Amino acid sequence: MTKHGRMFHGLSDELLASDVMARFEGKVNLVFTSPPFPLNTKKKYGNETGDEFVRWLAAFGPLLKKMLAPDGSIVMEMGNSWVPGAPVMSTLALKSLLAFQEENELHLCQEFIWNNPARLPSPAQWVNVERVRVKDSFTRLWWMSAVEKPKANNKKILQEYSPAMKDLLKRGTYNAGSRPSEHRIGEKSFLTDHGGAIPSNVLTISNTYNNDPYQVYCREQEIQPHPARMPIELAKFFIKFLTDPGDLVLDPFGGSNTTGAAAEDLGRYWISIEAQEDYIAGSKGRFNGHLLESD
Repeated sequence: MTKHGRMFHGLSDELLASDVMARFEGKVNLVFTSPPFPLNTKKKYGNETGDEFVRWLAAFGPLLKKMLAPDGSIVMEMGNSWVPGAPVMSTLALKSLLAFQEENELHLCQEFIWNNPARLPSPAQWVNVERVRVKDSFTRLWWMSAVEKPKANNKKILQEYSPAMKDLLKRGTYNAGSRPSEHRIGEKSFLTDHGGAIPSNVLTISNTYNNDPYQVYCREQEIQPHPARMPIELAKFFIKFLTDPGDLVLDPFGGSNTTGAAAEDLGRYWISIEAQEDYIAGSKGRFNGHLLESD
């Protein structure tokens, strides 16, 4: 427990349907989560396998929708999987996202791609050994909502202008007029300084932290770190984009609690649910100085 949030131990489907979460219904501004990926093999963190995962994930829709504020969002990260023993990608990830979105009557506001250039080459057999594929370095994030226009503001996630744009703003002039695409660029279209550039839906963020406080804490406490952690910058991007300070963020598959730590840093309230006690124990390393004595 921290000043802004709390991590609950238990199965997320059971807790979301219980009286424990009833007081948060209709108050969650953002569900940001990365469910166990639909792999074709069982992992320690409790993933379902094959088509059973599609049904399992879709069943969370009603539980999560009832938690949302009227203008709230669900952002779900989903990695890729491969057909066992073959250099062929599985479509389970796409089927899972589509089933979750369609069966729960959610709007797909936008698809994002997280590209991790530091990811190790995989699948190793096809990339490193036989050399018949390139490394799989991205995951999808689907931004969904029960309404067409959920709360969002891209002014809160502006990026630094490129050197070329900074030079253009300094010069105050450029080649206006028609383009081969038949677009016509006005004389002042790009001369207003908005404080930064609007980011694209492809987010390139390396995940290379070996000595961050979380991993140091896990080593010191002899706790096995969660094997599928995302960079905190990824969670912060969506929390800043889709919520305001004081809003409530929920992660039903907390893992190492990256979402909670990002929300805490940004002054948002948060709730996280995790079934593995050792992952909860390790997550305390993300909150140095923020944990309350009663935790």
